[in-house]
Amino acid sequence: MSPTEPSAPLLAATGLQKSFGTNRVLDGVDLEVRRGDVLVLIGPSGSGKTTVLRCLNGLETPDAGVVAFDQGPVVEFGGKVSKADRTALRDKSAMVFQHHNLFPHLTVLQNVIEGPTQAHGVAKAEAIARADTLLTRFGLAEKRDAYPSELSGGQQQRVGIVRALALQPQLLLFDEPTSALDPELVGEVLTVLRELAAEGWTMVIVTHELGFAREVADEVLFFDGGVIVERGTPSEILRQPKMERTKRFLDRLLRPMD
Repeated sequence: MSPTEPSAPLLAATGLQKSFGTNRVLDGVDLEVRRGDVLVLIGPSGSGKTTVLRCLNGLETPDAGVVAFDQGPVVEFGGKVSKADRTALRDKSAMVFQHHNLFPHLTVLQNVIEGPTQAHGVAKAEAIARADTLLTRFGLAEKRDAYPSELSGGQQQRVGIVRALALQPQLLLFDEPTSALDPELVGEVLTVLRELAAEGWTMVIVTHELGFAREVADEVLFFDGGVIVERGTPSEILRQPKMERTKRFLDRLLRPMD
């Protein structure tokens, strides 16, 4: 199969291991993301989900393993990892964080153009035009010159998504994008994610919103103890899990929805 075909893997990670001191956070994680797919990671807190995202984006350095994007880069961990390899990983993906991580001293527009101009060398005029298009699309045009402290939590998270999209990444990574929001604001962010999924963006999403996962995921991975306990379609994992550990987790979170 040609790597340029839509169903070819965009990213493959194999044997990812990561420890913080004596705490083994990832213990041999393998995953694959195909173009246009939405991969949803679920599991209890501390199971390794966020660390996987940070390893894929180059924000964390695995102790061992390989992260390989189609047509490069292929980054092998376990020894010294060059700054060029980290940069190459970050150039392929963009991450939306749980707590927005907007620069408080910059306006919305300045937050959005910072990455394209400083990291990717995009001309400022082009970056501003790109930002204005995205801000208008996501209902944030009137907040262009506002500061993060002047925005609601939902607006801040939408700015975070716009900031990621402005980098024009091949892969979008979302770390529990709704968990820090008030309940009434969760819906507006999930609507944005549904739109991105419908447009064919390739995404890896860590979330506890299991109803949303049922709706948009192509594959669900259940993490526990730094390993993938079970993987499959939303129907297989969320309705008919095979592993007892998955069943217990879902019994706690999913029953009120049924």
